[in-house]
Amino acid sequence: MQKAVLITLGTISLGFGIVGIFVPGLPTTPFLLLTAGLYVRSSERLYQRLISNRYVGPYILEFQRNKGLTLKAKLGSIFLMWLMIFVSAFVFIQSIILKIILLCLGVIGTIVMGFVLPTIHHNRK
Repeated sequence: MQKAVLITLGTISLGFGIVGIFVPGLPTTPFLLLTAGLYVRSSERLYQRLISNRYVGPYILEFQRNKGLTLKAKLGSIFLMWLMIFVSAFVFIQSIILKIILLCLGVIGTIVMGFVLPTIHHNRK
């Protein structure tokens, strides 16, 4: 029973992570990390499929190995997030209230990515 619950929660988290790729303000990385954590405790097959995915696997493995994101990954994520926020807010959304909410979510996302998630530094030789 516990295994089925963890798989279900992991799949829901994966769904949110995928939606977060396209919906500004909805974080992708935390949901994918949560998915990995739930799958590793419930299904080795699903966990292996997740980390072997060419798009999300490297980010999950890098975070697990180093307990953080590189500065390059953080800056890239923040840039893409703000690109999508501006496109959504100034091209698709007409409501001023929704624009303000979206921009506030972007600020929160930037704070989380920039200051809450640890930054890892690779030693260059």
